[in-house]
Amino acid sequence: MGPVVDENQLDQDLRYLDIGKSDGAWLHWGGARLNRETPGFYLQPAVFTEATNQMRIAREEIFGPVAAVIGVQNYEEALATANDTPFGLSAGIATTSLKYASHFKRNSQAGMVMVNLPTAGVDYHVPFGGSKGSSYGPREQGRYAVEFYTTVKTAYIYPGGP
Repeated sequence: MGPVVDENQLDQDLRYLDIGKSDGAWLHWGGARLNRETPGFYLQPAVFTEATNQMRIAREEIFGPVAAVIGVQNYEEALATANDTPFGLSAGIATTSLKYASHFKRNSQAGMVMVNLPTAGVDYHVPFGGSKGSSYGPREQGRYAVEFYTTVKTAYIYPGGP
């Protein structure tokens, strides 16, 4: 993790670092611009702690190597906090509890839900997409894509001639 798409994305990520600090989150680790031998735009992954769900770094889709950690008291508060957002691309839970894993899968308001896995990445044989403000258009992967782009026509032929 660290390379970003282009200079505009890097500038946006750097602005989010400033926003996080000004909102009162603590930049616990990272956030430095990196120089590499390979041309490109690199940012050391950044982790903010002492964030709240009202801060922009926790409420907006940054799509950069910037993460905000929000402390909660229990599972119920964690689920409510995770769902309290206008976005819903991907959500995940790390747990040894089958009860919480199953409940989270059913009640998370995200288009993709992971249990004990990273929330980034996608398998191309299944539909990809979010919910709420993270969704745009149809789910264009897997067999659902074939169904979406297929026009069904029914035709009959009488084999006995004219």
